[in-house]
Amino acid sequence: MVEIVDKLKEVLKEGKIYLNEPMKRHTSFKIGGPADVLVMPSNREELLRLISFLKKESIPFFVLGNGTNLLVSEKGIRGVVIKLSCLRNVVVEGNKIIAEAGASLSYIANVALVHELSGFEFASGIPGTLGGAIVMNAGAYGPEMKDVIEKVEVLDEDGNVRLLENGEMNFSYRHSIIQEKNWIVLRAWISLIKGNYDEIKKKMEELNVRRKEKQPLEYPSAGSTFKRPPGYYAGKLIEDAGLKGYSIGGAKVSEKHSGFIINTGNATFYDVLNLIEHVQKVVKEKFGVELVPEVKIVGEK
Repeated sequence: MVEIVDKLKEVLKEGKIYLNEPMKRHTSFKIGGPADVLVMPSNREELLRLISFLKKESIPFFVLGNGTNLLVSEKGIRGVVIKLSCLRNVVVEGNKIIAEAGASLSYIANVALVHELSGFEFASGIPGTLGGAIVMNAGAYGPEMKDVIEKVEVLDEDGNVRLLENGEMNFSYRHSIIQEKNWIVLRAWISLIKGNYDEIKKKMEELNVRRKEKQPLEYPSAGSTFKRPPGYYAGKLIEDAGLKGYSIGGAKVSEKHSGFIINTGNATFYDVLNLIEHVQKVVKEKFGVELVPEVKIVGEK
């Protein structure tokens, strides 16, 4: 490991390197053991150089945004975790916003507001980065990323930078082509329409009030735990199954919104994992519906 770190220091002249970094510091669930190495490249060039090096050395790596959709094992993550906090530049060109993968959705929404660009209000309260949102085609209250993304720049498995048009992204419910490939989102072009500052601000505020009223934002979680099953709502199925407030250890089905599993303060990876599996089992038995986790589970089990 010392030898790898020495090599990483040569690759990352300005970036940061952390050994045995607890992943609970980097996930919204506040759960997760140590990554062997966590690195934060300082710019795009360092990121590309880093990934080229890791592939050449056959060192496993995991790309992290804000960690808002992850459940990480207490045993941690082997290899290198790359946190994309450096890629957060946002530029406005007419009715388009060009943003790097590490930019937060809330920041992009505020940039759109300042420039009176409408269409991104739905994303203003989603606690994640643009890259992660594109990977899973995130959405809220109807609109999804597929509705505003014009094109996406990715790094493919061979180290080539490619530009994909919206139609090439294979967007569907909580899905994109990025999940099928070993690609990394670098930046995206967001196409919006000219709007009115006050109207955009009002819509953002209304959506955020709805979110605060209906979601357990006061507790650590990874957002909606399950994808919406066709023809149903996960939260209603879970509530109808009598599981609202059900807990295992420090993990609990939220009493505010049954679609959320929350960390009440000391939840472990297995508390959450066992609760997810219990909810799936009960809902399947009662209603014959398979609940598929929206949360990504990573690390050694």
